[in-house]
Amino acid sequence: MGLWARIKRLFRASTGAALEKMEDPELILQQTIRDMRERIPELNNSVAQVMATEKLLAKQKENLEKQIVELDSKIKAAIKMGRDDIATAYIGQLQQAQIDLERTSVQLEHAQAASKQALKMRDNYVLNMKKRTAEAMQLISAAKQAKLQEQLAQTMEAFNIGDDASTFNEMREKIERRVASAEAKLQLSTSSVDAQMQDIEREAMDIQLQDKLLEYKKQMGLLEPSASTESKQLSSGASAKESTLIEEQTQEGKQN
Repeated sequence: MGLWARIKRLFRASTGAALEKMEDPELILQQTIRDMRERIPELNNSVAQVMATEKLLAKQKENLEKQIVELDSKIKAAIKMGRDDIATAYIGQLQQAQIDLERTSVQLEHAQAASKQALKMRDNYVLNMKKRTAEAMQLISAAKQAKLQEQLAQTMEAFNIGDDASTFNEMREKIERRVASAEAKLQLSTSSVDAQMQDIEREAMDIQLQDKLLEYKKQMGLLEPSASTESKQLSSGASAKESTLIEEQTQEGKQN
């Protein structure tokens, strides 16, 4: 193999590889769908022209049929009037009209067949386009899914390479240690003697405030002495009398 042939082969291989890498199946399929849709107006225009020819020939056939009927009537009228010359002229026109009608009928049959064929081709094209579009959309969806899977695979490979996983584990352990230490400190601070004394002092303060409130209400006559209070007062009075009697007896014993 010559040098030039080898260079050409290398250039073709490099170009093909570059094009293969640059080609995006999703973009190519989307462009193919657009191209197929853009052909529909042109196809409809061609079908419309074929149908217009058919309608024109049908109109011409209708006019020729009317002309033949009129010429036949004119021929008969001219013969009745004894105008053979005029009747002969009408006969010539009638023969030409019949020839034109026959030719137009043949052309109309061909035009009708062409219209049917054109409509059939247009419908087949539209059906094929819809089928190809649906298939292209599925392929595009599959391409997107493949691209996403490739990105996920690359991400997972990035996690597997290097010490990213160990870094995450190390940071997780540090955070867990900080959380455990903070919870332990909080537990110690809430269970200390100072904290318990503060709770007791707070409760004592609340009791004093409630007693003060009751005292104010008694002074204002808003509360009546309860049975328990009276019994306490009586018991306190009795105990005071008993203590007085005991003291007097003790003094008398000393004097004696």
